[in-house]
Amino acid sequence: MTVTIIGLAAGAVVLAVPDPRPSVAADAERFAARLSRAREEAVLTNRPVAVEATTAGYGFSVFDGADWSPLSDGPFGQERWREGVSVSPTEPVRVVFDPTGVAEPATLTLSRDGRASRIEIDGAGEVTING
Repeated sequence: MTVTIIGLAAGAVVLAVPDPRPSVAADAERFAARLSRAREEAVLTNRPVAVEATTAGYGFSVFDGADWSPLSDGPFGQERWREGVSVSPTEPVRVVFDPTGVAEPATLTLSRDGRASRIEIDGAGEVTING
């Protein structure tokens, strides 16, 4: 009887303990914030800033008038998706914010454990999260 009660209590504790990993929504919010910051960087520095997202992670680059070079200052370092995060589409998505903040529309969906968040960039360069 005592063993049964201890077993039930242990099971309840395991079920009540939250997943220590941040939610996929937190990953989406972090990515969206960095996209918004990349747009601001393009406007403030008057040069195009690109973000390329793959199934492994994402990174930033800047156009100096002749070549694209990696951007790694401040929040612009290369970033890997957290463990278990799936990205759709599976082909790389490249978004370029021009010096006015405008970008080609793009959508990226992050998912993990049956939950998903969609990050959308509209033609005006505005970034939104759905889900």
